[in-house]
Amino acid sequence: MESHSTVSPALPPGYEHYAYEDPFEDHVGPLGYKIEGNRISFAFQADGRHANTSGTLHGGMLMTFADFALCLTAVWDQPGEKCVTVSCNCEFVAASEPGQLIEAAGEVVRRTRSLTFVRGQIFTGDRVLMNYSAIVKRIPGGRPPVAG
Repeated sequence: MESHSTVSPALPPGYEHYAYEDPFEDHVGPLGYKIEGNRISFAFQADGRHANTSGTLHGGMLMTFADFALCLTAVWDQPGEKCVTVSCNCEFVAASEPGQLIEAAGEVVRRTRSLTFVRGQIFTGDRVLMNYSAIVKRIPGGRPPVAG
């Protein structure tokens, strides 16, 4: 079996690492975000750690990235709020390979007293890799603010 590098690449220019400690996301990352106006977007540099046995990006990595993106989409503009994923639906649209910049963008569809509904896409360049939609439970509580 081919050996893959365990060296974490830097975040793409313009993206920041989220300061909230998440050991698993730190292990597979770095995963970054950036804020432009009233929109938040996300990125990571895919490398050999993110590949499956076919040499393409592992679906589990895309799902991890979707969860990161959808949770921050849900709370980034809600000071003092965090969330947990209740339900997440993912549609794999296309494959990608290590070495690609992988990005995500999403939006809040609806917010209720206790839940937030989010949808988004993961892409590389102009090619969509995954569509996702999710429901997260809103949890009041401290978390580091997202710098903007």
